[in-house]
Amino acid sequence: MAYLSDIEIAQSAQMKPITEIAKVAGVGEEYLEQYGKYKAKVDYSLLKECPRKNGKLILVTAITPTPAGEGKTTTTIGLADGMRRIGKNCVVALREPSLGPVFGIKGGAAGGGYAQVVPMEDINLHFTGDFHAIGAANNLLAAMLDNHIYQGNRLNIDPRRIVWKRCVDMNDRQLRFVTDGLGGRVNGVPREDGYDITVASEIMAVFCLASSITDLKERLSRIVVAYTYDEKPVTAGDLNAVGAMAALLKDALKPNLVQTLEGTPAFVHGGPFANIAHGCNSVIATKMAMKLGDYAVTEAGFGADLGAEKFLDIKCRMADLKPDAVVVVATVRALKMHGGVAKTDLGNENLEALSAGIPNLLRHVSNMKNVYGLPCVVAVNRFPTDTDAEIDLVIERCRALGVNVVLSTVWADGGAGGMALAEEVVKLCEAPNSFQFSYDLDGTIEEKIETVVKRIYGGSGVFVAPAAKKEIDKLTSLGFDHLPICMAKTQYSFSDDATKLGAPEGFTVTVRNVKVSAGAGFIVALTGDIMTMPGLPKVPAAERIDVDENGKITGLF
Repeated sequence: MAYLSDIEIAQSAQMKPITEIAKVAGVGEEYLEQYGKYKAKVDYSLLKECPRKNGKLILVTAITPTPAGEGKTTTTIGLADGMRRIGKNCVVALREPSLGPVFGIKGGAAGGGYAQVVPMEDINLHFTGDFHAIGAANNLLAAMLDNHIYQGNRLNIDPRRIVWKRCVDMNDRQLRFVTDGLGGRVNGVPREDGYDITVASEIMAVFCLASSITDLKERLSRIVVAYTYDEKPVTAGDLNAVGAMAALLKDALKPNLVQTLEGTPAFVHGGPFANIAHGCNSVIATKMAMKLGDYAVTEAGFGADLGAEKFLDIKCRMADLKPDAVVVVATVRALKMHGGVAKTDLGNENLEALSAGIPNLLRHVSNMKNVYGLPCVVAVNRFPTDTDAEIDLVIERCRALGVNVVLSTVWADGGAGGMALAEEVVKLCEAPNSFQFSYDLDGTIEEKIETVVKRIYGGSGVFVAPAAKKEIDKLTSLGFDHLPICMAKTQYSFSDDATKLGAPEGFTVTVRNVKVSAGAGFIVALTGDIMTMPGLPKVPAAERIDVDENGKITGLF
């Protein structure tokens, strides 16, 4: 049987004008700024002026990712469509895709099959220009910093202690480490430099955590870009860069309204990676979805040890959000990979490998239920090769934790395949909820890191490298020790070693460095060999993408 590709399904969809979607969502014309027929931005003043009370908040997260795929974004979209099908007023809030994965290995982030947000090509490419605005603001700050040093260095900045990098929204390992300012005095001050991918920029984190233009400007002003010769931090506010940066970001800060294939209103806004940043869409978009819907469904990147942990410990803490239910997405195929099965053998029943891989799912579920105190359901994306015995084993093991398992077929069936999950989620939203954070802010930086490693990852402890220890001492002396922690870690394991699949125990996480993101409001702990600028694979997805003379794009997953 031949299946249509995601892009073929998206291109065959009959989209409704965005003005109709806005009416469904309850967005008045005075708040709508159209970007063509099928995209629009919604003015953030709606949050203050809309009289509706906030709806329920549902977080969709997943097991530790594998090459077999889990379908977290697809499930998020299918769940929202399923909620609509059972008569619930639901709005979905997602992150914007980065061009890095689109042209690299992972593909886009607009869902898949018959659970997608559209226009898919626009969302996966330039969309409404938000990422370009974020990159421009980031690079303006870098230019003003280097210009300040060139023009006399009134702030006494030590060029060896510049911590602000330029950025580009592309996987480009060649730019990780560069030397610039070469060619004589008129061409700048020679120094070692580097690039981050745009989604790893602190501007992205600031953008996604800001609650208003005023809050955005206050956060921008606190960004630490360098240190002086006498070890004092220098901020974007010190460089008088904040006003111009905010001017570049003012329109981008308005959430983007699009639609699912079934016409469910969807906000797609902001896109930090969850392995090197906090991995959630913007606070403004999430709050707008809650304001307009009786139920708001959102997702957090990668596995629950990364995206969900940061959603709960960072985003919810800062934005005063309290989730009502959590969905943990899994596939039998991925769990068998965690149990040691090769990707080529996943189509065969293997209860032994499945049993060995299920502890990965159970640890994530236990964290949501027992650490964070949230009602939880497991959504299993069913594949045709999954046997009844395999499904029954997953159900049995989850039931022992007091958590239900619901089969999802949203990839093939759209919202109809998410109705059973929607019914369960509605029940969970009325269940007892004792939400709490995994750590308090009054511990030391090292104590907070160790708490995440032990309580969430299941590790035995932390090794802090000398360079990281020195930086922790400095940040503590500067008063940054009260901030939450944003762990930068491989997405492929609970540990900092991507080869440790399943639910490893007794491991130590190595923290090789830490840095403060004072504007975002957290401390980043860099573990293992994690990098903030990815590279392209041997055969990048870009090689398969093309466009014909009529402008029709092919190969975009």
